[in-house]
Amino acid sequence: MIRIPQLSETLAFRTSVIFSALAMITAWFSSCSPVRDEHGRDIAELQAIIEFMASDSLEGRGTGTEGEAKAAAYVASRFEELGLKPFGDSSSFFQAFSFRPHPPIQRHGSGDSTSIGMALVQNLTGKNVIGMLDNGASETIIIGAHHDHLGMGDENSLFIGDSEIHNGADDNASGISALILLAERLSAQPLNYNVLFMSFSGEEKGLYGSNHFVDNPTIDLNTVNYMINMDMVGRMKEDSSLAVYGTGTSPVWNDLVNQVNIDSLALVFHESGVGPSDHTSFYLADMPVLHFFTGQHEDYHKPTDDPEKINYEGILMVADFVERIVLELDDEAKLEFTKTKDQSKDDSPRFNVTLGVVPDYMFDGEGMRIDGVSEDRPAFNAGIIKGDVVTQMGDHAVTDMNTYMEGLGIFEEGDTTVVKVMREGTEKSFDVIWD
Repeated sequence: MIRIPQLSETLAFRTSVIFSALAMITAWFSSCSPVRDEHGRDIAELQAIIEFMASDSLEGRGTGTEGEAKAAAYVASRFEELGLKPFGDSSSFFQAFSFRPHPPIQRHGSGDSTSIGMALVQNLTGKNVIGMLDNGASETIIIGAHHDHLGMGDENSLFIGDSEIHNGADDNASGISALILLAERLSAQPLNYNVLFMSFSGEEKGLYGSNHFVDNPTIDLNTVNYMINMDMVGRMKEDSSLAVYGTGTSPVWNDLVNQVNIDSLALVFHESGVGPSDHTSFYLADMPVLHFFTGQHEDYHKPTDDPEKINYEGILMVADFVERIVLELDDEAKLEFTKTKDQSKDDSPRFNVTLGVVPDYMFDGEGMRIDGVSEDRPAFNAGIIKGDVVTQMGDHAVTDMNTYMEGLGIFEEGDTTVVKVMREGTEKSFDVIWD
């Protein structure tokens, strides 16, 4: 605080105080300018990453495509620039994996001549990108995000029309931008843990990349303390809401997450470690997890998910949030893991079938609310619409996202099941043919 001189003091003394005050104010502004510069630099960095990852030249980053390979190569180059050690296969940044995606049902003909058959699919090969910030520690934390998207639009697209590039600026170029920024920041910190930065592929097809890593780890998973995942963190709304999944996977999460929330974000907690992104693979391997998500929007899984709609300030707040968690836990012992909703590894959702809907992941009521319906998929064909809340599938009760995902592992392709929903306070039933 600047002391104001008494009126009885001499003019010379008052003048010297004024100049001292001016000097203090000037020094204060000078000390603040690097903060403003750093903030602006971070925003510019996030924007540059997203504009590349979501550019038309990558053609939507579909798993196994040239565009996805370019995205993986870009992330690897950034990891290398930051001095991370390659921790993929054969001392490279890449971990390749192959899989045959779930084939959707195709309907041929119409009326009485309609026939149903399985679409032909080919094996796909994707690439995880893995870089280690090696601090010489005995234990490691994992921070991840996925870089793949829908290419020109696949069976998960919600776009009605001809094939177009699905650039996926929010899903999930936003998470990759935060991942690279955190790699840069944490590389400059004297941490007591190693940090494994992971960019997954195959997420959109069913968590194939993260599942492959857990089944074929490049580090000893017993040394992993916890895993943090970021998927769709680029469209934070005006209410500054942020969904945090996995808060029940360790006793420390609730208090810690609230403690580091110095930006007064409107946090929406979800206890379950099972959810619609790559953190699920690590939770099912008995690791504490957190997953961050800024919410659904009308551009989800459509060609209109473009960089100009990104809230870069929001991404920066998520990155700040994750950084504070990492630093707060850096002097703490390894976290205790707890299962959520009586889940076990054997309860992993198998995704045998799909309803063809976009769940509302910010919904915290009873059931699973639908935020979007894909044309000519099971829900659409049965008459289920956006806003319906699924409460039961056959004899399986749906109370939340976790039980909904469990239900997808119960039924088989071609089965007909009665699905019950709540629509504006009224229960309705629909006959769903699964694919």
